[in-house]
Amino acid sequence: MLLIQGPNGKSLQSPSRTNSQKPRTRMSTRKRLEAIRWGLSNGLPIALGYLPVAVTFGILGRQSGLSVGVVTAMSAWVYAGASQFLAVKMIASEVGLSEIILATLILNFRHFLMSTALARKIRTSKIKSAALSYWVTDETFVVASVHAEPGEPSALSFWIMAVMAYLSWLTGTLAGGVFADLIPMKIVNGMGIGLYALFIALLIPSARKHWQFALVAVASALGAWGVLHLIPGISEGWALIAATLGVSALGTLLPDVEEAT
Repeated sequence: MLLIQGPNGKSLQSPSRTNSQKPRTRMSTRKRLEAIRWGLSNGLPIALGYLPVAVTFGILGRQSGLSVGVVTAMSAWVYAGASQFLAVKMIASEVGLSEIILATLILNFRHFLMSTALARKIRTSKIKSAALSYWVTDETFVVASVHAEPGEPSALSFWIMAVMAYLSWLTGTLAGGVFADLIPMKIVNGMGIGLYALFIALLIPSARKHWQFALVAVASALGAWGVLHLIPGISEGWALIAATLGVSALGTLLPDVEEAT
């Protein structure tokens, strides 16, 4: 503390130092190591699950007439598995560019909801939160929002997990594009199921632990199925959006997980 001598001989505090802010606390080494460990341990299963599905996408992209560079660039910049498969299918059917953009926008609308939810859970700056939103996928969202303990994940741990998943998706796409002519279609069709198996594996433990998650999962499946079969001519993208909004409204009426446990 800086003291100055007053005219009456008393010591006075310097006004410039009295209101000085406390130094900003940084993440300790122990917490940083814990964040790294969390990111690696949760990112590895997702990366292993993404790899065969990404290989499948690379192969299908090549079969649709796209070059290895274009297919890999799509995974690098778009990074949205379901939308990428949809886009490749529409490209093969010679659908117009505007329709492809609109369809992928509708299908990816759920990312708006997921990113908003994670931004409230992962406490960080707005700039970092916006940057982290690029790495949000269905699987990273489930792990970060459902499987994480209170206070988890940090921005660092989520980023490590998400980058592992991203690199796996990118590597698998490149491998599938390069070796598209060498992998039999029977193997390709089998690898495509991997993503569904991964998501179910992430969902079941949480559904068994909290009945709210189980109810929302069942309602989501029934809602999407019902919209597709009860509304003639609706696309899968709009059905997914309608089911997402409807089940999200249902979720707000359920008791909080903390209160129920």
